[in-house]
Amino acid sequence: MFTITRTSLIISFLLVATTMWGQRKYSNEFLAIGVSARAHGMANAQVAFVDDVTSGYWNPAGLTQLKAPFQIGAMHAEWFAGIGKFDYISIAKPLNADKSSAVGLTIIRLGIDDIPYTIRLIEEDGSINYDNVTSFSAADYAVLLSYARKIKIKGNELSLGGNAKIIRRVIGDIGSAWGFGLDFGAQYKVGNKLSFGLMARDVTSTFNAWSFSLNDEEKEVFTETNNEIPESSIEITRPKFTLGGAYTTPLGKKTSLTAALDMDFTTDGQRNVLVSSKSFNMDPKFGFELGYNKFIFFRGGIGNFQQSLDDVDASTKVWSFQPNFGIGVVLGRFTIDYSQTDIGDVALVEKSNIFSLKIDLKNREKN
Repeated sequence: MFTITRTSLIISFLLVATTMWGQRKYSNEFLAIGVSARAHGMANAQVAFVDDVTSGYWNPAGLTQLKAPFQIGAMHAEWFAGIGKFDYISIAKPLNADKSSAVGLTIIRLGIDDIPYTIRLIEEDGSINYDNVTSFSAADYAVLLSYARKIKIKGNELSLGGNAKIIRRVIGDIGSAWGFGLDFGAQYKVGNKLSFGLMARDVTSTFNAWSFSLNDEEKEVFTETNNEIPESSIEITRPKFTLGGAYTTPLGKKTSLTAALDMDFTTDGQRNVLVSSKSFNMDPKFGFELGYNKFIFFRGGIGNFQQSLDDVDASTKVWSFQPNFGIGVVLGRFTIDYSQTDIGDVALVEKSNIFSLKIDLKNREKN
């Protein structure tokens, strides 16, 4: 037996809603999770390294490095025993024979579905009527339209790319938002071994316009439970810059090793990262990929450096970081990648197992 109160009945809704509009500093943070098991296995160190369909997310300039005439990518991951679901799909295609330009389309969804909406569970006479329980979804969507172009500079390659980004965020029938923004990316390759990358996310700032439509009964519940009634407002996602470098070296006729380092820079207030201040933050990520015969790849990386209170001495702060690893296999036109990581939270005890898939709809070029 248990006792149901009006406060407990709406707690699931409040938890979701709070993450949606309660912390505007981290607006659109679902776009910071990252896509593809390949990237997660390398701790998301991708800006200078990415060269496939996932470039539409990591750095649109990388689309000029596509090996196939047409490529599709997809990923599915789950949080908290399947409560939260993250889905990603993308397509990319070079526009001309020399692959000097390319386009891509990326779609991302993060959602919690079938949330019980129990605001009408208790009748006016105090009785419980389970027939009044309905459900709703809280979901974030993003659509990225990408374009990239490559030019030659003294024998080296400079690729420039950009994203036009459309954001849609929904909390059942209660609230929703539309957002728009732009990303800019660049890659510079020096020969076949060394490359540098730059990614400027939300370079013009991304604006989310929220609107809410609560009826009198719903407003009453918010008031009774000492929760703020949400009002229509504008959220702003400030720019975030990532600089990266990658170096590839052969370790024999069939084996190669790539090491990649990314540095995230933010100026939107103090964050819990390696270099932290109210005006400037820097968050490093390091990853590597060891490939054999362009058939199997082993990956690892570290990132998400944070300070937290020590479990033994609560007055002492200790540094922690997140280790990742993964593996990938190329089977003809199919590439299957796997990684084990914590998605966005070093404190989680259980690891997330991530799988992603790439398909070349036509044979890729041979190097």
